[in-house]
Amino acid sequence: MPDGDERHGPAARLSAFAIVAAMDLVAQDSPSRAAPPAAPITAWWLGRTGYRDAWDLQHRLVAARAAGLVGDQLVLLEHEPVLTLGRHSDPSHVLASAAELASRRIELIETERGGEVTYHGPGQLTAYPIVKLADRGLLVRPLVRALEAALVATCDALGVAAEPKPGYPGCWCVDGTRKIGAIGVRIEHGVSYHGIALNVTVRLSHFELIDACGLPGLESTSIARELGKALEPSTESVARAAAAFAVAFAGALGALLVVPRPLGDSGAARARIEAILAACAQPGADPAAAASAAAAPGAL
Repeated sequence: MPDGDERHGPAARLSAFAIVAAMDLVAQDSPSRAAPPAAPITAWWLGRTGYRDAWDLQHRLVAARAAGLVGDQLVLLEHEPVLTLGRHSDPSHVLASAAELASRRIELIETERGGEVTYHGPGQLTAYPIVKLADRGLLVRPLVRALEAALVATCDALGVAAEPKPGYPGCWCVDGTRKIGAIGVRIEHGVSYHGIALNVTVRLSHFELIDACGLPGLESTSIARELGKALEPSTESVARAAAAFAVAFAGALGALLVVPRPLGDSGAARARIEAILAACAQPGADPAAAASAAAAPGAL
């Protein structure tokens, strides 16, 4: 998880998704599969993205997915510092005053997702699965289990042992006392959105502003801390975690993973999503054509 200006260069962005590209090619080319995989899921790496911007993007993708204009999508990114509340969360779990949040430039946003208060910020992977549950024969609990399994596999890929904790959705270090990943989803029109947050190189001091996940005294941890590394938040570290999570989540769904090219270019990825959504918004949009465009790998 390198720091410094190097993490923002083209080579770093491409290397972050090298594992995804390899898994994609294996999935497409392997002649030994006993049965064809489930419908593909397309993963997009968007880099640092404001929360409200990503929230709006999710709503538009959900509408397009519910209408059958695009296939399942997985949006991967990191946010600027923000606190979000689930639809039934208790505001008293926000421990910081409005003045303190303002001084730190941290916005507090009420959302429609499940779960309690959560912190998002640099150095943390946030992943939003836009998945039509019925098309995969999924209910909400199996979706949550797939997200948990992908979180555990991502931690393992990065060198940290983790596991689910019965009764407490998310991802925990194996002794069950430190939480490293959170889950909060919403289903509308049969389509999931919101999703997971995994602490990679995030500033853990920001979790002191809240009772994370509504659990007073909960100790939040990160990949960096568990590895004993004092690392500053880095977009490159999040990109590497995003690559591992995309592979793991597609595997949990039994789906082919598609990563549009150029790999790791967040600006190009966002432009392509916007072009697809613009096409979906046209009168008489063809669902088959729009879905095919969303899943096409594209050219290097």
